[in-house]
Formats: sequence, structure tokens, C-alpha cells
Amino acid sequence: MSIKDIITVPDETLKKISEPIEKVGENEKKLIHDLFETMYNSNGIGLAAVQVGILKRIVVIDISTKDGKKKPMSFINPSIKKISDETSVYEEGCLSIPNTFIKIERPKTCEVEYIDIEGNKKNLICDGLLSTCLQHEINHLDGKLIIDHLSKLKRDLIIKKISKFKESPDRIIV
Repeated sequence: MSIKDIITVPDETLKKISEPIEKVGENEKKLIHDLFETMYNSNGIGLAAVQVGILKRIVVIDISTKDGKKKPMSFINPSIKKISDETSVYEEGCLSIPNTFIKIERPKTCEVEYIDIEGNKKNLICDGLLSTCLQHEINHLDGKLIIDHLSKLKRDLIIKKISKFKESPDRIIV
């Protein structure tokens, strides 16, 4: 297993649509393990393959508490089949948009169809943080970011701040 570099805005790779996986092989399983290692190393709760520059429809999530036992979940070719009318709002962060948190309203529950690491087709009904996290990560696979929920002016301001932060990492974004 290895820790991958997470790409950040304004890298155009993040806007690309990821390709479906035809067959779950050893390369896909290794990638899933690498994504978990990268996500845990970055203190994240979700990571899509596109965030490490690999345009495959793979997502990993672990929403367990810091004190609790890890509960890693992997999703290959996830797609949302149903969403609720009821919504919830979470302050979302993103490893590809460092030090940025945005309140986003999403459907409170969703049903997701996916393939597990063993190649089995599954369905999962999610709510709460898991629902929000899965919707966030599936958005990544479709080239959408949390900043796409903002006005162009706010989005451009955040990208400009992050670009400056990259050039001068001792600066703190507030």
C-alpha cells in the first residue's frame, strides 16, 4: 500500500468524469487500499480516485468517530438510485479544497447501487453523514466539487486563495 498525492483545485483533473470499472481485479483492490491509506493519512472521511488523479469510479469512506473502531467502506461504480425529498445541511470540507468548509443542503437519505471490493453488486440505503458523504464523493466522480454550489465570485475567490496558499504554504487561510 502507498499514500498518494491528493490533487487540489484548480487542477482540471477534478472536473473530469471518471470511467466505470469493467472488472474488479488486483489493480482495483490495490487502488482501494491506497485510497484508504491516503484518506486516513489526511484525516479525511471520504476520498474518490479522481482526487489522486485516477479517473476510475471508485470511492472510499469511513465515517467512524476518531475514538471508535474503523469502519472502512468501498464503493465501485456507485450510482444514486433514489433520493429523499427531505433535506439536511452539513458543513462539508474536501481534501481537494484545503481549509475550506461550505454549508451544503443535500437530500437527507439516498439509495446507492454499487459493486463491492469482491465484485458483488449491492444496494445500500444511507442517511445522515453517510448519505452526505456518499453524495459528495459521487459528485467527485462526475466532476463536481463543493465549490460548484457557490456563486462564481465566491468560487473564484476560494480558488485564488488556495493557489496562493500552494505558493506560500506558511500562510493560513481563514
